[in-house]
Amino acid sequence: MVRITLLLFIFGLAVATASNWDVELHKGMEMDVEEFQRMAKLRHLSEEFRSFYQNITLSDLVPESRLPTQQDLQCYAEFAHLTAALVNGSLWAYRMFDSWGSLPAGILVGHYRDLGHYDECVNIEQAITSNYNLMGKYCLAQLPLQLPMNVQTAVCFPASCSAANMDTLLLRLLKQLLGVELSADLTFVKERTCKTAEREPYDGLTIFTIAFLSVLGAAVVLSTLYDYFLCEDQEKLPAILRVFSARYNSRGLFRISNNSNPNVVHCLHGMRGMSLIWVCFGHDYLIGITSPNINFLDVYKWAKSPFMVVIYEGVFAVDTFFFISGMLVSMVALRSMEKAKGKLNIPLMYLHRYLRLTPIVAVAILVYLKVLPLMADGPLFGTWNFDYYNSCIKNWYWTLLYIQNYAADRICLAQTWYLAIDMQLYIIAPLLLIVVYKWGTKGAAAVLLLTLLLAAYLFSIMVIKNNSLISGWDLGLSQNTHLRASGWLVGFLFGYYLHTIRGKSIKHSSPIVWLGWLTSLALLFTCIFAMYPYSGTNSKALPILNEAFYVSLSRIAWPLGLSWVVFACMQGYGGLANSFLCSPLWQPLSKLSYCVYMWHLFIQNLNAGRTRVNTYFSDYDVMLRFWQDFGFSLLLAYVMYILVEAPFGGLSSLILPNRRAPPTPKVPLDETDPKANQLGNDAERQTPAPEAIQTSERRESASAPPLKRESKTKLEANDGDAASG
Repeated sequence: MVRITLLLFIFGLAVATASNWDVELHKGMEMDVEEFQRMAKLRHLSEEFRSFYQNITLSDLVPESRLPTQQDLQCYAEFAHLTAALVNGSLWAYRMFDSWGSLPAGILVGHYRDLGHYDECVNIEQAITSNYNLMGKYCLAQLPLQLPMNVQTAVCFPASCSAANMDTLLLRLLKQLLGVELSADLTFVKERTCKTAEREPYDGLTIFTIAFLSVLGAAVVLSTLYDYFLCEDQEKLPAILRVFSARYNSRGLFRISNNSNPNVVHCLHGMRGMSLIWVCFGHDYLIGITSPNINFLDVYKWAKSPFMVVIYEGVFAVDTFFFISGMLVSMVALRSMEKAKGKLNIPLMYLHRYLRLTPIVAVAILVYLKVLPLMADGPLFGTWNFDYYNSCIKNWYWTLLYIQNYAADRICLAQTWYLAIDMQLYIIAPLLLIVVYKWGTKGAAAVLLLTLLLAAYLFSIMVIKNNSLISGWDLGLSQNTHLRASGWLVGFLFGYYLHTIRGKSIKHSSPIVWLGWLTSLALLFTCIFAMYPYSGTNSKALPILNEAFYVSLSRIAWPLGLSWVVFACMQGYGGLANSFLCSPLWQPLSKLSYCVYMWHLFIQNLNAGRTRVNTYFSDYDVMLRFWQDFGFSLLLAYVMYILVEAPFGGLSSLILPNRRAPPTPKVPLDETDPKANQLGNDAERQTPAPEAIQTSERRESASAPPLKRESKTKLEANDGDAASG
């Protein structure tokens, strides 16, 4: 995962709140009878509201601090129609109150949100005059209860009523029901939680996005039909049709390579696939934790389990991709530089790299911003964890320049923080390549020194600024390139080592092999579980000095552990691990990983945002959510690969200078690039340095942001974000 800062912050807040439940639960259970009876009156809030406002007046709708506005008058008129319809027994009026939520059952075990019936409310459209309809407006209202968490319930009002009107009505009703004095400034309803059936007309950018995707789809369909029905010999298929043919591109995507050449690192397919699954799984846990669960208190219990650490430390999935990226840049590019006598066409290398990544990113910005809101609807849609894409309106160009991790206050697409760091490291790669090519081990020592200095810098700022990832979060610690470069640099050095021993068989005795595996597993498991006593609701205090040691050293220890895994698999010491990681079943997922990474949040946003009923949190339920999300993510990724990634990759190969080197003895390259298969380039075919680096990097950007350590440190992400996470 990715750890998207906002999401991991939510995760940390959720866990912290759950821990408060452990303290407050007994207080809540020991409330006196009078207080419980007062709270129980909210069980039938809609009935109480209907009874209290049988004869509503304009003053009931307008706060005492201001004069009525035109909107207030419109709201009053619609309420007059509503109350009259109730007297006449009109079904549409009863539907408006029938859609309300109530005081959630099971508050003392964490059921704090009642979503009511969303569709019943927003589907109300009653003709008042020949050219005017009264519509329902669904909102979430916060109840003024003295509990560890905010309690929300659904309300339904006429669409012309503002959140201020609803606050005024609810304030007077709740004063009466609860028998307590409430502040006039108390806010129950926020406008951003309100929804109606009205939809804004498509703007120019939305129309352009739909038209652009339609043109690409038409080109793919026509090229595929020509390829399948009219072209008997695929070798004679015109190049422009070949790059758009779904049949041709699918063959490259699903082609399984069984090449046994020792220079082909097949285990990277498995590493990439497993890390991608870790990222997506972590994002689904963030969604599962922040869903409208009826048992939020169980999150507290889950947060104390060792399995929580596996999800929480998904940040190391992104370090795996940094490691793979640095390793392939070094190993493959040095091999090509050796054949080209040290020459490196840096501008062409950058151009190929940019054109390979950017089409998917550009289309993703358009689709997330303009198409995702059209795909579905729901009480939580558009306000979900990863859903705030309006920042793309101002920050899209930083994303296309791959400097959004430094330039933008809020990243447009949460998951792209990883691409920015990877691109920036790729930009400095030629300098490092020249250093190690010209000075050999001395150059490698300089790169090692740089790695240690960056780790020392991270250690220093954590100690000096007291930036804790346990008790707080810091975006820079996870998204600044100079603080995330350790894994990439270790991979770069390991790639240089593999380059120096290429073609050689390294013999080790059984004790040495066992020692290597034990050391590797110790490093990997220590990175994941070392923070368990201090994470979640385990309140053991961790000094900032100890934490700084952990953070700075773990970002080096993790890629070191992976280095042995790759070395052992390449040299025949992998055993069962090699059989698993090198399974041909990983290859299609590995080739598709960039698209899966870029589009999995689309599916997770879609499925989570259309939630209409309360959910139940458990590991099994999150696993069910993950498999449905991941399955549809694969389908969407395949569509985007056929529509965007493969065609634009093929077009760039046709337009840009030929990157193949003159015929010389073949030296195999790492088969990690689906475009090589797609364009008919055998992985063993020799290429000049820019293509070598492009080949090496074509897939490492594919997977990424795991859960950000900042939130509770951040899915990153982000993302993710991105989000990351």
